[in-house]
Amino acid sequence: MAKKSTKSKCDATPVKLKPDPTAEDFAKLAWAIAHPARVQIVRFLIGRDACMCGEIVAQLPLAQSTVSQHLKILKESGLIQGEVDGPRVCYCINENRLKQLKMFVSQL
Repeated sequence: MAKKSTKSKCDATPVKLKPDPTAEDFAKLAWAIAHPARVQIVRFLIGRDACMCGEIVAQLPLAQSTVSQHLKILKESGLIQGEVDGPRVCYCINENRLKQLKMFVSQL
């Protein structure tokens, strides 16, 4: 019978990571969608030209203030854009940032 190696795959020689100038940007986008409500908001906005905040609030079982906080995080990441329309804010997906997010994920 052949003797099994007791060496773990984790015992392999360490590999140095190369500097990754995109890592910080990817982390910012990943954090932006790291909450189920934000994932739902992004999914809701994909394919829509624009949407008022109230329409988004109506889609979620959350208070308006909570949804507004999630929208703020998504906006800060650049994943969505918000435009003031009188007393209301109209939101839409930033297609370029969504493409970046998809590219980052595909490169994992």
